[in-house]
Amino acid sequence: MGTENQESHLVAVIGAGPAGLYAAKHLASSGVRVALLNRDIKPGGLAEYGIYYNKYRMKEGLRKQFRKILAMPDIKYFGNVTVGTESGISLDDLKSMGFQAIIVTVGAQGTKWLGLPGEDLNGVYHAKDIVYHYNDLPPYSTMDFRMGRRVALIGVGNVMMDIGHWTIRDKKVDSVIAVARRGPAEVKFTKKELQYLAANLDLPALETELERVTPSMETVGQDPERARDFIFSALPKAQPPISDTRFGFEFLSSPSRIIGDESGQVCGLEVDDTRLVPRNGDTKAEKTGTKRILDVDTVVFCIGDRVDDKFGLPVQWNEFVKNPDPRYPINDTSYEAYDPQANEPIDGVFVAGWSREASSGLVGVARKDGENGVKAALEYLMTAPPINDVSAVFDKLQRNLSLIGQPVVSKKEIQLLEEIEQTEAENRGLEIYKMKTNEEMLSALGFLTYPTQS
Repeated sequence: MGTENQESHLVAVIGAGPAGLYAAKHLASSGVRVALLNRDIKPGGLAEYGIYYNKYRMKEGLRKQFRKILAMPDIKYFGNVTVGTESGISLDDLKSMGFQAIIVTVGAQGTKWLGLPGEDLNGVYHAKDIVYHYNDLPPYSTMDFRMGRRVALIGVGNVMMDIGHWTIRDKKVDSVIAVARRGPAEVKFTKKELQYLAANLDLPALETELERVTPSMETVGQDPERARDFIFSALPKAQPPISDTRFGFEFLSSPSRIIGDESGQVCGLEVDDTRLVPRNGDTKAEKTGTKRILDVDTVVFCIGDRVDDKFGLPVQWNEFVKNPDPRYPINDTSYEAYDPQANEPIDGVFVAGWSREASSGLVGVARKDGENGVKAALEYLMTAPPINDVSAVFDKLQRNLSLIGQPVVSKKEIQLLEEIEQTEAENRGLEIYKMKTNEEMLSALGFLTYPTQS
């Protein structure tokens, strides 16, 4: 049984990805009642919709952990609920209802762009949107991401590797080129992710490219042979190729313009050649003044994400602003939301996970950060007495949500949805089955009338 009518502190956690779920678990384990509000119908966030779609064992292992968290009686789940300045419920609304603290773990819901000419052309995409697409997150699940035959991926992290995986092994395009401002010593992907694509490496072209950038690397003390060994170390355990796609790199190349044809379709990517220079104990990429045009017909930005500036918290440098002089620091890190115009913290509001630091770390990092955000919030709650009638606050939340006129999904309905999709997977002989739209899911759950989501 829960503590429905017992005296307790009460916290709203916004976002049910790994940071939010583990934050909710830590709060409930500390005797705090939790309202877990999630924009999506299903919980899981990037653990559900960000990990490559066919990593079934990893995903199911995480789902089992999340099911245990949602089963905790002191956590109430509210799915299909968007919090923000342009939605039906805001941070101020939650405060006025009586929630004593709010932990924001909505992740980095926005996409980061470089502001290049031509970003609006057909054939220009952001990696996050494609990842959501192949993981069946509505509404991206039904969007059309048409890949050409020659694809440029901007960035050299694991997200680039995921998009490379999709374009090479699923879409089987002719060529994929990863474009990086810096050199091969500063790639961010792991050897394990490269193993999925290593068999498609155009090795002669790679050797030529490494030879081209070697002089610039040596001027800043980088070891070209070590960088080469890292890339080639993926070859012994490379996944067998299932396409003839040529995979390569363009290092020391800074995108400057996307070129379109008369129909508005991408037909080239202009890059500035760069060289490595030492700066403040690090290396920077400096333009040389020479430009080149890469022959591509699709460009995908794999350069990270930004928080949603319509959520209701101040944003700087793609992230929510944190208190520079935190009252409740955890490991010398601030988890407190901050208003730079008022020059003061936003009382009772904390940020964790990618809401605190966009595009930082995977599930384990998000879990730890969510738990640390809770530690800060618990210190704050020590200054406030518990609430005598927690159920009255939940009633206010339910009434407010009912006025929005949009179905709210509970954790019992999440369990039912999982059972429906599992049965469908078994009937179709699939490893996993996901409904592709919110309308399908809501209809399966018995919500017969609801507004169509935009």
